[in-house]
Amino acid sequence: MGGMGDRTTVHEAIERPRVAALDAVLGQPFRVLDDGFVRVVDYMGDDIAIVQAARVSYGKGTKRLQQDRSLIRYLLRHSHSSPFEMCELKLHVRVPMDTWRQWIRHRTANVNEYSTRYSEAIDAAQRTAPDAWRLQATTNRQGSGGMLEPSLGGSFSEQEDELQQQAREVYEARIAAGVAREQARKDLPLSTYTEAYWKIDLHNLLHFLALRMDSHAQLEIRSYARVIGEEIVARWVPTAWQAFLDYQVNATPLSRLETDIVRALAAGDPSRATSLVEVAGLLDRAPDGSAKANLERREIEEKLEGFGWKAPWLPS
Repeated sequence: MGGMGDRTTVHEAIERPRVAALDAVLGQPFRVLDDGFVRVVDYMGDDIAIVQAARVSYGKGTKRLQQDRSLIRYLLRHSHSSPFEMCELKLHVRVPMDTWRQWIRHRTANVNEYSTRYSEAIDAAQRTAPDAWRLQATTNRQGSGGMLEPSLGGSFSEQEDELQQQAREVYEARIAAGVAREQARKDLPLSTYTEAYWKIDLHNLLHFLALRMDSHAQLEIRSYARVIGEEIVARWVPTAWQAFLDYQVNATPLSRLETDIVRALAAGDPSRATSLVEVAGLLDRAPDGSAKANLERREIEEKLEGFGWKAPWLPS
């Protein structure tokens, strides 16, 4: 090739990242609820893969300025998502169908679910212990708060067992009679377990965990999220996991109003803090003078409690 010169590009050999702590539990089921599990099928990347991706993006200068740990923490602290997308995790999960409905709402994963059109439904359903029936929360329409008396819960647990057994017997009778699986399944309860392969990159996985590990998430899916985070992600990318705990899970974000309230309280001016809430329209009063329920105000009060302050507008 005249004029081009002799150019030979030499690439260094690349070894696939291996994480010994995760390899040690590869395929091992981590039990969740009464008959569910989560297990690692495969993974790609590790903490170093996050660093490598970031350094390609930011240039060689970053390598001289940042240690690996501080770079990962910087990336997560400032919401740089693409380096975390270079790591992927594939899980095999067994989960009740009603919990799976919430799980599958996270549309940022690749999913292949067990098919009850092709195969018979899994012969397992989640059961509730007499002391595990939760009461509907009075301040959160989609949440629970408090527990039902076990004496009453016992009768509900017995009824649950009867319903699940009857539903299974009806299903199996239909299958034995030759009814199509796609139709025979229609009366199975949502407590029936399903299984799926779920593959997701680390950025979207951390978003999933931030939502589903939250104390306001439903207990069942929170149980799965905690196992995935504490038993799997913590082994896989320990540096990124710690940064995630520090900057998202255990952090307290503040809105502009909340920042102004904190400033007022720090300056020893509780009257101004109360005025800010009133001006924002979050402190409407009932005829008897009591404050009407307000979700945003309640969230502010919870944050102040976390800082060791009682909201000054609350009765003493």
